[in-house]
Amino acid sequence: MKLNVTEIRKDFPILERETRSGVRLTYLDSTATSQKPLSVIQAMDDFYRRSNANIHRGVHTLAEESTALYESARDRIAKFINAGSARQIIYTRNTTESINLVAYSWARANLKQGDLVILTEMEHHSNLVPWHMLQAERGIELDFITVTEDGVLDLEVYKSLLSRRPKLVSFTHMSNVLGTVNPAAEMIKLAHEVDAIVLVDGAQSVPHLKVDVQALDADFYAFSAHKMCGPTGIGALYGKIELLEAMPPFLGGGDMIKEVKLRSFRANTLPHKFEAGTPAIAEAIGFGAAVDYLTKIGMENISAHEHEITEYALERLEEIPGLKLFGPSADKKGGVAAFTLDGIHPHDVAQILDQDGIAIRAGHHCAQPLHEKFGIPATSRASFYMYNTKEEVDLLVNGIYKVKETFK
Repeated sequence: MKLNVTEIRKDFPILERETRSGVRLTYLDSTATSQKPLSVIQAMDDFYRRSNANIHRGVHTLAEESTALYESARDRIAKFINAGSARQIIYTRNTTESINLVAYSWARANLKQGDLVILTEMEHHSNLVPWHMLQAERGIELDFITVTEDGVLDLEVYKSLLSRRPKLVSFTHMSNVLGTVNPAAEMIKLAHEVDAIVLVDGAQSVPHLKVDVQALDADFYAFSAHKMCGPTGIGALYGKIELLEAMPPFLGGGDMIKEVKLRSFRANTLPHKFEAGTPAIAEAIGFGAAVDYLTKIGMENISAHEHEITEYALERLEEIPGLKLFGPSADKKGGVAAFTLDGIHPHDVAQILDQDGIAIRAGHHCAQPLHEKFGIPATSRASFYMYNTKEEVDLLVNGIYKVKETFK
């Protein structure tokens, strides 16, 4: 079904605002964070107005309502990615914390000096730094699947690395710079053939693709609410039950315990074992409202619309003299267009575009090694979501010509 983008845009109040330069906002930075529909904002507002109380502890009306709303959101998030059970959904602050949870709990219990962890050259820092830290602490080995010149993973290199029998493979489902959608199911299958555990960074994929963690057979899958129309400050880690049950707790404190004595404690059952302290209750409720909204629109419809916009954007951007695009063709990527402009720093590009109300990202996008791979310090990045239009792409292109004229 073709999206009615005009109607969808009405769901996002921020798209009606003017920027400080007095022009209508053109928001092309959803890879960093998406905008939020009114239904998400209202769900969180309703919670604070009507049901605000701590969860799992009280027996009064508000506490029971809060708990029901919080856990109902977990149920819907589980269904959204086709988890087998809501117990497999651990609330975290974001994708970064989800990856760190695996690194601190599963990896520190299972990896020893000399064990190999396979990553890729296109990883976000969130899927690099935790493993660097573990390498310094434990002496594990890290190796990397190379990225080709056209921005895809070299699977022959991957197969060669797998012959060394890694204990863990961790990779991004979709690159936040190149937009590359990696063949996750194939990569997971190959890893499992050598008995490796697989962690997938789904921060960019869950908002834009229909993700089925059971079909993928992922051992762990991490994602964030704020990139998928939900609030900031909350994310999720999906894990297979047998792995999560065997893992030690990540943080200690309230709610993650079943029993505490002066000299010992017993951890709670899943998922609460990994959720110490008062959680982000309103944000969890907003997260649930976000998956409701995405489900109503339809992930296949969102993906099809983004593909159409991205294909159009790449065609238009390729027309601009001196502009170099990074990443594969539109059929192999999500709604991302990263580029450089000859002789002009990406920060200058972004600042001049902002004068016309066009919001893009500029920098290394928390992927410094990838930029070093291509011999550049930074890129400009326009990213697209269900609420973006071809007219906004035209505004971007016209704005880039204005940048070129300014630096002529």
